Amino acid sequence: MTEALRLTALGDGVRRHTLRHYARFGTWRRSVYLALVAAREVLTALPHDLAHAVRRNPAGRLRMEPGVQRDPGAVRIALYVHYSANGRISDMVRNQLAFLGQSGFSIVFISMADRIPEADWQAVRQVAALVVQRPNFGRDFGAWRDLVPEVRRRWAVPQELLLANDSVLGPIYPLAPVIDAMQAGGDGLFGLTESLQGGAHLQSYMLLARGLPAVEDLMRFLQTLRVSHSKWLLVRMGEVRLSRWMRRRGHHVAALFGYDRLVRATIADPHELKRLQRLYKRLRNLDQVSTEAAVAALHRWPLNPTHHLWRVLTARFDYPFVKTELIRRNPARLPEIAQWHTVVPPGSPSPLAMIRAHLATLDADVDETRPAPIRNSTVRTLRLWRRPADH
Repeated sequence: MTEALRLTALGDGVRRHTLRHYARFGTWRRSVYLALVAAREVLTALPHDLAHAVRRNPAGRLRMEPGVQRDPGAVRIALYVHYSANGRISDMVRNQLAFLGQSGFSIVFISMADRIPEADWQAVRQVAALVVQRPNFGRDFGAWRDLVPEVRRRWAVPQELLLANDSVLGPIYPLAPVIDAMQAGGDGLFGLTESLQGGAHLQSYMLLARGLPAVEDLMRFLQTLRVSHSKWLLVRMGEVRLSRWMRRRGHHVAALFGYDRLVRATIADPHELKRLQRLYKRLRNLDQVSTEAAVAALHRWPLNPTHHLWRVLTARFDYPFVKTELIRRNPARLPEIAQWHTVVPPGSPSPLAMIRAHLATLDADVDETRPAPIRNSTVRTLRLWRRPADH
């Protein structure tokens, strides 16, 4: 049975245990160790941040050209961020752009690749309103921030502003119903998935601001954001902080696949419940307690919905994406990831062959999908820290 698409206000029914959001399933000793790893990543990024700060034009663009689909009167703008080490823009990425265009968005395509094949550049111009190549600094939030002034110059404050990136595979289910469901929420800030790690917030791979006040506040947030080469800092200063920032200004903030709905669907599914019990010792007694007690446990020790709950998302909610990092890195060492292709239905908007071809271009990359210093060692540390319990 497929669950209906429905927005859930951020944090509804969630018990807040802020410190435990960081403790997760490890001991406090391991949490301290993880904090030291994060500190090391921040310190390693510091020279890059300082060098960026002293440049005369740190947000300088390498190249910018209007696209074929430019529309000076557009009121719905999508800022889409791309990166690949070899510069290729895959058919899957262009497919995502085409679907956003079909949903009525004028697309600003922003690549942080060092070199982009001319054929790929021209191909993406066919579906975009503006195509930009910028330095690889500040990750997605840095790219969104740097293009806000250009959006203001060309379109003032649009009625809708969509922030998106290429960190997801798909869509494997139609994207239009997802966009329609977010738009049905009225004015505010809407996302696909809600995470409780670090506090309740919308995960930032696809965010939609609607209504002039919400769009204006989102643009103001981006323009005043201090970006960094550190992924850890950007997640906290950008992704986690944004939801709280918008709520404090009175905006409706909601997720289409709310965390509470996902964990309840997981608990109701015996197979998914057994998977969680096998993963972590703290969850081994979930089948011996009431539903409410099990839900409370998964609020105290929150999961990453796009990783730990990926099967429930795709099987029960027709969630249109699979996270690329889950397939390529599997940082939580989840079992059965090799069977990810089984969730791609026949007739998928992004055929399995297209997704595999996209992954093949990434496998040819020399660096990570979002390069950052010591990321490999950070992932290895997280894997050790989150090592699943013995079966």
